[in-house]
Amino acid sequence: MEINPVEVDVLCVGHASYDLVYSVPHHPKEDEKMVADSFISCGGGPAANAAVMVAKLGLKSAFVGYLGHDLYGEMHCQELRGNKVVIDRVVRGLSPTPLSMVLVKPDGKRALINYKGETKPLPENAVSFSAIKAKVILFDGHEPHISIPLAKAAKAQGIPTVLDAGSVHEGTLALMDKVDYLVCSEKFALQLAGDEETALGRMAEISPNVLITLGERGLIWQQGARRGSLPAFSVNVVDTTGAGDAFHGAFAAAVALGMPWDEVLRYASAAGALCCTKVGARHGLPTYQEHWNLFKQN
Repeated sequence: MEINPVEVDVLCVGHASYDLVYSVPHHPKEDEKMVADSFISCGGGPAANAAVMVAKLGLKSAFVGYLGHDLYGEMHCQELRGNKVVIDRVVRGLSPTPLSMVLVKPDGKRALINYKGETKPLPENAVSFSAIKAKVILFDGHEPHISIPLAKAAKAQGIPTVLDAGSVHEGTLALMDKVDYLVCSEKFALQLAGDEETALGRMAEISPNVLITLGERGLIWQQGARRGSLPAFSVNVVDTTGAGDAFHGAFAAAVALGMPWDEVLRYASAAGALCCTKVGARHGLPTYQEHWNLFKQN
């Protein structure tokens, strides 16, 4: 079967889900019944959201991962196409599309429940990357069998790679020493080493560019012996869901654009901050103009 060639700025490989997002007045107590203040549904997943973020910033992106032949999978595919994300290599199957239920509280904090059922990670031979050319490849660690050989091939070809390390699990642990940019959450850092500074130093021993996002406290980074920090943009926080996905997508886009390090960090931080100002990860991803206005803010 002939494979269509794909040429993109950022190739995003990993998890796709469908999100059901409820805004609630408080976290429900035991046996409590409650009525949500609002509800939205949309596509989700770290790599899938990152691909949409890249496209919204005016670059060309592709997503590779799994979606079921079900209602949620079909709605997600339509949404990705509508955002001009290339989905030629999305694998469809009879296993269900993963679902996420998100409870968003008035302070913007969220609780999240994931459901995958019997859906397993894709096998190594599930996707052919031979006809895909990308300036940057972003992984979220949720498809390790296809991601690990791709990361090795990218290194051999000199293609920059980014890992969105949201939490410590088999995929992120396997990829963290194979990428050029190890971008992790505070949760990942604490799980890995118990505190942020120790985690930063440990990760800098295995990856040339390391940073830890700290939410409203901004971020810290290390390149070799150099260390630094960046404060977060000040925004009105409505929902933090997807802020990390927006950050990682914009980070990969900035690397693809060849920006200097300090601008890469601001570019990514602006996207992450703006995502917090709306309910829902996918709905919160900023437009090109919204992002540009905050990025250029002094």
